[in-house]
Amino acid sequence: MHKQYVNLNHSSLYIVNLNHIFYFILMAGCRPPQTFLSGSATAHPRYSSTPCRLCCPKFQLVGSRRSKMVESKKTETVHSPLVTYASMISLLTLAPPFVNLLWYTMTTAMDGSILKTFDYLNNNGLQGFLNLWPKPTLLSFQIIVVYAAFEALLQLLLPGETVYGPISPTGNRPFYKANGVAAYLVTLVTYVALWRFGIFNPTIVYDHLGEIYSTLSFGSFIFCIFLYIKGHLAPSSTDSGSSGNIIIDFYWGMELYPRIGKYFDIKVFTNCRFGMMSWAVLALTYCIKQYEENGKVADSMLVNTTLMLVYVTKFFWWEAGYWNTMDIAHDRAGFYICWGCLVWVPSVYTSPGMYLVNHPVNLGTQLALFIFVAGILCIYINYDCDRQRQEFRRTNGKSLVWGKAPSKIEASYTTASGETKRSLLLTSGWWGLARHFHYVPEILAAFFWTVPALFNHFLPYFYVIFLIILLFDRAKRDDDRCRSKYGKYWKLYCDRVAYRIIPGIY
Repeated sequence: MHKQYVNLNHSSLYIVNLNHIFYFILMAGCRPPQTFLSGSATAHPRYSSTPCRLCCPKFQLVGSRRSKMVESKKTETVHSPLVTYASMISLLTLAPPFVNLLWYTMTTAMDGSILKTFDYLNNNGLQGFLNLWPKPTLLSFQIIVVYAAFEALLQLLLPGETVYGPISPTGNRPFYKANGVAAYLVTLVTYVALWRFGIFNPTIVYDHLGEIYSTLSFGSFIFCIFLYIKGHLAPSSTDSGSSGNIIIDFYWGMELYPRIGKYFDIKVFTNCRFGMMSWAVLALTYCIKQYEENGKVADSMLVNTTLMLVYVTKFFWWEAGYWNTMDIAHDRAGFYICWGCLVWVPSVYTSPGMYLVNHPVNLGTQLALFIFVAGILCIYINYDCDRQRQEFRRTNGKSLVWGKAPSKIEASYTTASGETKRSLLLTSGWWGLARHFHYVPEILAAFFWTVPALFNHFLPYFYVIFLIILLFDRAKRDDDRCRSKYGKYWKLYCDRVAYRIIPGIY
C-alpha cells in the first residue's frame, strides 16, 4: 500500500476565495464550480485524490494539447443550474463595484460611514454611483504596468532554489524558482529608496488609488479573457480542460498551471508577486501618506503596518509551501482566483490601513504595545501550527511534537481508481486542540491589525468578518470531505480531536 501524508486543514495563509463571502452576504447559495481532469481531483498534500462528494460539483474534463477538449455527458452541481449561474454572474458583476465603494467610503467625505454612502446612493441612484466611480487614467495604467513589469523581472531574474510542486493527475510536476524572499526585500527596499531619494513619492499611489483600482478591475478582467483564450488555444500543459460552458470556463479557469514560456508561471505572479506583494507595498504607502500629511505617523498606523508586514513576510518565507496548497495545485487560473489576487487582495486586505490614513488614532504606548505583542503572538502561533504539521509530514510522523512523540492515527482509504492508500492524521500539539485550530490565530491576527482603528465605524472590520465566514465555512467543508474519504477513521479522529475550530466551544 502507498503511504500518503495529507494536510487535513487549510494553510495558514491563502489567497482570497471571493465566492464564499458573497455566498453569505448575497445569499446566492452557490459554491464555486470545482473542475476535475479525467474524473480525478488534483492531487496535492491538503486534499485527497478523491473528489469531494458532498460539496463540490463535478465537471469531468478531457483534453490535451493534441486533442479537442470535450465536455462529459453529465455535469453535476450542488445547486440547481439557475442558482449556480446566477451566483457566478453575481460575483462577476458585483465584486468590482464593491471594491470601488469600499475605497470611496473610506477615503472621501463619507468618512468611513456605510450609512453616508447608502444615503448618497439612495438619493442619487445609478447616476450617482457612476459619478463616484473613478475612470481609469494613463497615470494609473503606468503605475500598474511599471509595478507589474518590475515584479515579473524579479520573478524571472533573481536567483533561487528550484522546488517542485505536487504531481498532477496527468502526471505533470511543476517546478518553481524559490526567490520570493529576495523579491520581497528588493521590492520594499526599492520602494522606500525611491521615496527617500525623491525619485517617486508613494503618496501619488494613494492620491490616485480609486483610479488604480478601476484600472486593475478592468485590466484584470481583460487578463482573465486572455487566460480563457490561452486555455483553449495554447494550454501550457495537459492539466487543462473545458466544461463546455463559457461562463464556467471563464469564472473557474481553463488551466491549472498556465505559463508564458517555460519559466514564467502566471499563478505565482498573480497570487504571490502581484497580489501578496501589493499588500506590503500598499501598507507602506498608507503609512508614508499619513506621515506626509501630518508630519508624523500615529501609533495606530505603526501597529497596523508592522503587523501586516510581519504577516506578509511570513508568507514569502513560506512561499514554497504555498505552492503545494489549493490555490496553486487545485484552483485553475480564471476570474475566481486571478481577479481576486489582482484586485481583491490589494483593496480589501489592505483596507484597515486605508481607513487609518485619514482617521489616525492615538492609542498610547501601553495599549499600542499590547496590541502589537498580541498580534505578533498570533502570527507566530499561526506559523508554528504550519511548521509543526510540515515537520510531521516531512519526517513521516517521527518528529517530536511539543517535546514528545506525536499522537497520530494511521488511516486508509480507497481512491476513485480502487487503489488503497494510507495517511497519517496528527492528533497532538496544536492539531490536538482542534481540527482547524490554526484558524483561531489567523482570525485574531487580522483583528489585532484592525483594532487600532477602534470602533467608530464597521467598515474597517470587513476583512475580519470576511475571514471568519470564509474559514468557518471551509472548516465545515473540510470536515465533510474528510468524513466522506476516511469513514470510520475520521470518526476515530473526531473522537480524539472533538472540536472543529475553538477548543472547548466549537
